[in-house]
Amino acid sequence: MDLPLPTDTTPQKQLSKARFATQALFLVCGLGLATWVPMVPLAKIRLNLNEAELGLILLCLGAGAMTIMPFTGSLINRFGSRLIMLLSALMIAAVLPLLLFASTSLALAVSLYLFGVAIGAIDVSMNAQAVVIQERTGKYIMSSFHGLFSVGGLIGSLGLGFLLGLGLSSTLAIVVISGLLVFIAVSQYSSLLPRSEEKTVEAATLTIPKGRVLVLGLMCFVAFLAEGAILDWSAVFLQFYRNFNESISGVGFAAFSVAMAIMRMSGDKLIHHFNPKKVVLYGGIIAAIGIIIAISIPIGAITVFGFVLVGIGCANIVPVFFSAAGDLPDTSPSVAIAGVTTLGYIGQLAGPAALGFIAELTSLPLALGGVSVLLVIVAFTFKDK
Repeated sequence: MDLPLPTDTTPQKQLSKARFATQALFLVCGLGLATWVPMVPLAKIRLNLNEAELGLILLCLGAGAMTIMPFTGSLINRFGSRLIMLLSALMIAAVLPLLLFASTSLALAVSLYLFGVAIGAIDVSMNAQAVVIQERTGKYIMSSFHGLFSVGGLIGSLGLGFLLGLGLSSTLAIVVISGLLVFIAVSQYSSLLPRSEEKTVEAATLTIPKGRVLVLGLMCFVAFLAEGAILDWSAVFLQFYRNFNESISGVGFAAFSVAMAIMRMSGDKLIHHFNPKKVVLYGGIIAAIGIIIAISIPIGAITVFGFVLVGIGCANIVPVFFSAAGDLPDTSPSVAIAGVTTLGYIGQLAGPAALGFIAELTSLPLALGGVSVLLVIVAFTFKDK
């Protein structure tokens, strides 16, 4: 993937500050989303939900994201990505406590919907800003942004349990996490690139993926589905299929996040050394093998190792797709990314809900196994340019 040489006059210091600030917002998104992970089995038990019922409620998170994502590109064109990022981060912080204390299925569903709206908006806007910074820099750096998302995923998947282990009440623990999100977002807002620095084009209010955007979006659907499957079902799988205690059931997603963070931190160099097509090919195969290992060998440690392989394989697939979307000719990065992300999030947020229904009809291992087949298809289908 050849990136254009930097031709703008953005001062290097401003660009460096914007890069750091955008990475911080990726951290916020990952931390906020992953904090929900250890809450999933708790909600299942608290509300006495079977897998199909839990899957239906999880669908609300995806519905919220998909409600806002098709409109986010035009909102960014009008208001700038940094304002959308700030408002979304504040909304994530506000809704997290509702997820922990929802006492009815309806309350949890509504809270997840609002949470999905915030996650969807911040995901599109932070990637749009990252694409602009990458273009200004003139070299591939997208994986480093997504690496901070994975770091946030690691912190979030273990953070709530860690704070509770220190003796904090659940109320105080979630307030601490929400407060941290607010602090990061507010403190970094002024360092983000303003609307005047972003490429905008006339765009319809609603972004409907088509052409190359549609193809990339469908591939993102599969990559995000694999990530979403680990996000929403790893703790449930370990607790109910591998007899893990609920206090450590988040270790699968934590291991996945560590692997993904490490790979994404080195992803820019890997993509330069190989090329985007090979990264997607090898990554998809490795992730598929990881899922097969996790579901077929009934040993807890090996299951967690399988999740690690999924993290290694999936780590740089999504950054490649986002860079490809942001590099499409005659298309605003925010509009292209909104289209790709919309389809991607159907995979990450609504896909796991569908897995819940499949699991209820068959079994959770079989439902997860289907994801590995889709990963192999994407691995051999992606073409750079």
